[in-house]
Amino acid sequence: MTSAIPARHPSEPCAVPPGIRLFSLMMGLRKPDATQFRRLGECLTMGDPLADRLVEWMYTVGSGSARPLFERALADGIDTVDDAPEPLRAFFDEVEATPAWVDRDKVALGAEVMRGGGADGLYIARDVALLGGYMFAGFNQTLLRTGALEKGSNARFAETAQWALDVITEHGLDSRGVGYRSTVHVRFIHAMVRRHVGNLPDWDADAWGVPVNQTDMAATLVGALVAPIMGGVGLGKLHTPKEYEAVAHLTRYVGWLMGVQEEFLPRDFRDSIRVLFHTSCALSTPDETTRQLSLPMIDDPLRWHYETLPGLRRRIARSQHLSITGTFLGPHAMRTLGLPAMVVPWYPLLRFPVNAVRSVAALRRGGRARAAVRGMAEHEKFMRTMIDSDATIGHAAAGITHNAA
Repeated sequence: MTSAIPARHPSEPCAVPPGIRLFSLMMGLRKPDATQFRRLGECLTMGDPLADRLVEWMYTVGSGSARPLFERALADGIDTVDDAPEPLRAFFDEVEATPAWVDRDKVALGAEVMRGGGADGLYIARDVALLGGYMFAGFNQTLLRTGALEKGSNARFAETAQWALDVITEHGLDSRGVGYRSTVHVRFIHAMVRRHVGNLPDWDADAWGVPVNQTDMAATLVGALVAPIMGGVGLGKLHTPKEYEAVAHLTRYVGWLMGVQEEFLPRDFRDSIRVLFHTSCALSTPDETTRQLSLPMIDDPLRWHYETLPGLRRRIARSQHLSITGTFLGPHAMRTLGLPAMVVPWYPLLRFPVNAVRSVAALRRGGRARAAVRGMAEHEKFMRTMIDSDATIGHAAAGITHNAA
């Protein structure tokens, strides 16, 4: 395979949302130079060797015997698997060897802060990070080949949101906690998808690199965990420097569990914005798949579940989420996505003062904990509104992961 280089040249403008540009400018960050672009291109050809070897072993011996061993090691630890095969042991020996730099207090604080994001945090993840991510044409190619259109954007976001909620659950990232298990499970799914999609006859490795490559994973990591906190500023959700640093630290540990390379693991909050900015610059090369994936997502709220006045509330929800997307992505991105370029930012304008007052209240003794409880209740309510059943992580790729043989 030849080295895949991002289609965007360093001299061209970076097609990234205004919010990312503003944060990057405030933090003194510049777009990637030629050397950095070249490295981002190289990382398009890199997967996750340890997980990829594990999955190759599974396909060799058959999932009927290999998958239960993986699940047991994930739930109870590799030492509970008698005579564990070498690929399985090598994978879990690394995953279970928590790095010395992990600060459990920082991880706990970061999770608490993110729980306090409430429904607005999930809105940013959906309406800005996920929709904006459809401008990454190479990543779209993987999504389409794993049945993204058939499964629907609503189901895809619900799965992603459930993983994020597992990660920020109290004690979720403790050894074999729910967030720990979900993240390692996602890493496993990525490797399965990488093997399956990469072997399809129509996969163009020279144009798109390796499916779910290192650059893609880095962008997904910070897009899912950092973008909602960053975007929350535009909705009035403000935090202390210590809290922003804690979110970055949590993101670093989650990325490590997921198999993201060291160079993409944020060292601090500023560095997390760098990763988001640089990967967005490199990957944002929209094509026909951009509208193919984005347009159905706008009408998803018209199928959500409301007990009272469902017709009216669905139409309000559609307008609400479109107003968030338009506010944060800007007219140029909206046109690229095939959406109305000019949208009234009514929801952000209404929410900003409410969230600003709550941000001040969170500074009081016990305020952050109360915000976290309220936020998790909002998360759960929004998840029930979107789907009428529990979201199963990896369900969108079930056709791949259930046929490893």
